[in-house]
Amino acid sequence: MTDPMPSPATPTVLAPLKLLNREQAILEFNRRVLAQAQREDVPLLERLRYICIVSSNLDEFFEVRFADMLDAARDPASAVSAQDVERVGRAAHTLIDEQYHVFNEQVMPRLRQQGIVILNHADRDGAQREWVRKFFEREVRPLLVPVGLDPAHPFPQVANKSLHFICRVSGKDAFGRDNRIAIVKVPRVLPRVIKLPALLTGGRQAYVLLTSVIRAHLEDLFPGRKVEAFSQFRVTRDSDLEVDEEEVANLRHALRSGLTTRNFGRAVRLEVVNTCPAELSQFLLEQFALPAAALYRVNGPVNLVRLNELIDQTLAPELRFQPYEPVWPERELPRHKSIFDRLKKGDVLLHHPFESFEPVVQLLREAVQDPDVLAIKQTIYRTGAKSELMDLLIEAARRGKEVMAVVELKARFDEEANINWAERLEAVGAQVVYGIVGYKTHAKLLLVTRREGGKLRRYAHLSTGNYNPRTALLYTDLGVLTADPDQTADADSVFRQLAALSKFKPLRRTLLAPFDMHSRFLALLAQVEAAARAGKPQARVVVKINALTDAELIHALVRTAQAGARVDLIVRGACMLPPGLPGQTDHIVVRSVVGRFLEHSRVCYFRWGEHDDEEALFLSSADWMSRNMFRRIEVAWPVVDAKLRQRIIDEALQPYLHDTLDAWQLGPDGRSMRISDRGLSAQQALMRRY
Repeated sequence: MTDPMPSPATPTVLAPLKLLNREQAILEFNRRVLAQAQREDVPLLERLRYICIVSSNLDEFFEVRFADMLDAARDPASAVSAQDVERVGRAAHTLIDEQYHVFNEQVMPRLRQQGIVILNHADRDGAQREWVRKFFEREVRPLLVPVGLDPAHPFPQVANKSLHFICRVSGKDAFGRDNRIAIVKVPRVLPRVIKLPALLTGGRQAYVLLTSVIRAHLEDLFPGRKVEAFSQFRVTRDSDLEVDEEEVANLRHALRSGLTTRNFGRAVRLEVVNTCPAELSQFLLEQFALPAAALYRVNGPVNLVRLNELIDQTLAPELRFQPYEPVWPERELPRHKSIFDRLKKGDVLLHHPFESFEPVVQLLREAVQDPDVLAIKQTIYRTGAKSELMDLLIEAARRGKEVMAVVELKARFDEEANINWAERLEAVGAQVVYGIVGYKTHAKLLLVTRREGGKLRRYAHLSTGNYNPRTALLYTDLGVLTADPDQTADADSVFRQLAALSKFKPLRRTLLAPFDMHSRFLALLAQVEAAARAGKPQARVVVKINALTDAELIHALVRTAQAGARVDLIVRGACMLPPGLPGQTDHIVVRSVVGRFLEHSRVCYFRWGEHDDEEALFLSSADWMSRNMFRRIEVAWPVVDAKLRQRIIDEALQPYLHDTLDAWQLGPDGRSMRISDRGLSAQQALMRRY
């Protein structure tokens, strides 16, 4: 990494660095994602998918981050103020308004030009309306239960993110009472996007939304009364599972119980359509005990996430990204030969999704079938409800192998799937542990122990990403397959630490959070800082992560840059370091790359001299956030093979530092600017390379 260096700087007394707001940084990342929906070079259906991704991201933002912020603002000891909450709320309103503008004014008109339309009731002709009426009577009406509100029918329990209609109806009910407000729940079991038969669409691909079907027949639900006003609405609730791990005897049972109440946490956001009468929106705000600022009026369908169903049903391959099939690394890992035999010759690096995740599955498959394999240990964070890897672990236990699974039960929104896997593994005799109380196990490790010639030998897989073949097609990640004695001994020590809860002893190579990862990264930054102050032009730091929010690491990066080292940060999501501040952070460049794949790999590169032994490159499961460094079990491991280290630099760092098509540069005010709309895309270059 030999980019030009800034000259060494003389330290000066500077004002304390004011960090950027984390929640606004998350919204800024979503603004970058939304910008993908505005790119002419992105296929139309993919542009719609980016709009859906933003909606999904914002749901989680309100369920977790904004909910936490509201809690913090109520704590007198917290640094979060009501003004901070108001400022973030305004930014969220602005982003959501922009999202619906892109949807209504840019993407949907272009899809209509391609013969792909969503038909509202007013747009439908007589035959289409008749088809919709029959569909309503046959498929929808039997599942609808309108609830008229009165003292015996109080406002119903409304689950998190479930869609409802609120109606104001005329006259009195069948018993002569003046109950004017009714609630209609939209059934979750029904598809939200319904494709009309081709015979009715004149060559177009036409869809109706379930809400439009219900809206057209609302009055049928209230015989003898008129619907005077109505609106869709959806409430978003605080969805973090709060379990006092010190007080519960069985974490799995406590979480299983908590899942039943998660959908009814404290309300934090209310969405209605922009035509909702003020009296109805005010009524809803009162029911959910929300302030006016929590009301989001949207110009279109409430919950754009469900439009993924339209993307999936539409027959238009030319409006999608061209299919990309990850390659099997045949040269490094011959497909039909033993992976164990290959790893005896040296480590194998896998770069997903450009290279297939299948070798990882094949390693476990080979381990299950090999009678010489005695034990398999694996961490489980996000594997999904269906997983061949988990099925293989279950099969290994059935075959009598020693199987240890470290299941993270608190992987947010994957709790239920992980509980189910834990129970299935225990049922076949696998040893299942849930990590350490108060710490999430976020490390990605697989360890296989095999008897060879009367001795035991270990094989491991270490990864920056999850053991999920589906997301391995969508996320960029790096993984290493190894039989290196030091590295595999470290992996075994991590599993022992998680099971035995013994005192921590530093590992041979691996850094382990919450014990020594933070301090070692600080020490490496200090080493580069010292080299820069000594005038060494090679002093360099490049960090590629998903988020940078840990204040101590941020200030260490700033000190390193002020000493004269070149500091490049590639931060996909939230970054609280404000680059480009004169005299403070003007030697730091922060980039974010948003492309076809979700950037997920974590690479930390440090150089403090001209020789090979004066640089270090770590791959890691951890972002540079306080929670990752102090409240999670995370690993970072050095890549000691010089060829593999150079390959990572050439593939996972250099292309991203020179990306001019998908890259954004962060400014000191926290706003990002696209570097260019033409030139090099790192992801596209890697796809071509493979």
